[in-house]
Amino acid sequence: MKRIIGYGLTYLATSVVLAGCNLIVFNPKGQVAKDERDLIILATGLMLLVVIPVIVMTFLFAWRYRATNKKARYSPRWASSHKIEAVVWGVPFLIICVLGWVTWETTHALDPYRPLDSDVPPVNVQVVATDWKWLFIYPDLGIASVNELALPVNTPVSFTVTSDAAMTSFFIPALGGQIYAMAGMQTKLHLIANEAGQYRGIAANYNGHGFSDMHFSTLALNGADYDAWVNKVRNTPQKLDQNSYAELAKPSVAHPITYYSKVQERLFLNIVDKYEGMNKAPRPTGSQVQRNSDDKRVDQQPSLLAEER
Repeated sequence: MKRIIGYGLTYLATSVVLAGCNLIVFNPKGQVAKDERDLIILATGLMLLVVIPVIVMTFLFAWRYRATNKKARYSPRWASSHKIEAVVWGVPFLIICVLGWVTWETTHALDPYRPLDSDVPPVNVQVVATDWKWLFIYPDLGIASVNELALPVNTPVSFTVTSDAAMTSFFIPALGGQIYAMAGMQTKLHLIANEAGQYRGIAANYNGHGFSDMHFSTLALNGADYDAWVNKVRNTPQKLDQNSYAELAKPSVAHPITYYSKVQERLFLNIVDKYEGMNKAPRPTGSQVQRNSDDKRVDQQPSLLAEER
């Protein structure tokens, strides 16, 4: 009895402590996060259909067939039961079939590379992870910010993510999804914020001693507030070019929020290019760059140019 009371008090104390936790994954602020939350609940519920009965029967059998219970049936020659076999194999089989179908559907529906269905054109953001800060470049607006990301509400956002340091992971729990940031590579992520607010973004993969401070503020703003934020950034004196970026990329912890009113063309792609393989083809000089009939640049990196355009 004392042990049962002890377990009960432990459970009660744990519940009180966890009551103050903000389980942001289960409090989504965007459609992608909501779909992922529903998937977690569905998958967990299906698995609990097996887990809960097994746990209950474990205690039930231990109690019913204890040594002191003389009323329990003793059947030493009992070998098998077709009914039990049907339940033991049939129920998990059905659960696996359902989980397989759900996995197939959601893997395609929640593919981070898949653009979101919307009548509103997406906002393009290029994300660079450095030691230990986040750089956000808005190529269509020609501006950039450090450790602060602003998004218009109810507008899809297309992220192109890379790293200029150790591998890490880009994650905004309130909006869903996470994607790895790797040097010399580009990954894609599509999110949307359906509620205005300020949400925390983090590096979800350990990348050195500044990891715990490598977070950023995500501002989901309505139309007027988003335009005001863009104008504020455009009115700042700082410009982001190759030299200022080299200073920014130096390791620092708890870097302050910084704005850049102008960004050098191709800066993001230059960051990716610097990590090409050992056998890369020689890049053409400025005078050797060819241009096609549409006066578009053509060089050794057609895939990167496609991202730039």
